[in-house]
Amino acid sequence: MVYVLLADGFEIIEALAPVDMLRRAKVDVTTVGVYSQTVTSSCGITVNADITADDFEFSDVEAIVIPGGSLGVINLEKSPFVQSVVDEAAENGLLVCAICAGPSLLGHKGLLKGRKAVCYPGFEDSLEGAEIVDDFVVRDGDFITAKGAGVSVEFGLEIVRELVGDDAAEEIKSAIQCR
Repeated sequence: MVYVLLADGFEIIEALAPVDMLRRAKVDVTTVGVYSQTVTSSCGITVNADITADDFEFSDVEAIVIPGGSLGVINLEKSPFVQSVVDEAAENGLLVCAICAGPSLLGHKGLLKGRKAVCYPGFEDSLEGAEIVDDFVVRDGDFITAKGAGVSVEFGLEIVRELVGDDAAEEIKSAIQCR
């Protein structure tokens, strides 16, 4: 199961484009309202998360996705639940994916030290010890990072590629007319 962590202020396209790509690939994906079932995006769109943190079971985690949105990431980072989920995923070698401001949460925890990573411009100092590269989406080990909203589909496809394989990612890419 892939879990997408949502807190008020999240960037909607950075959360829901990966959900869309994963569901097209028949990957089980669940959105988690960290503080409540109803979560409001940075642009004011309210979504109902599939579950709340209270319903979360770590036993079936394959990957964690951290969308950006500055306020959303601040709210995620304040959550002891999010901190423990990210720690446990990293300790168990599970896929941890973050986009836009999201990689700053990983950087503050020291999880990107010595790894190639990207983030939204201006957050580079938060990626403590990371090798900042000039790409839009980067995979290094069990971490996938991406720059921002404009590459949300590409980010989602990279997660699909890692979990299901190149063929599935390319099939979806062709079906949605992505370059």
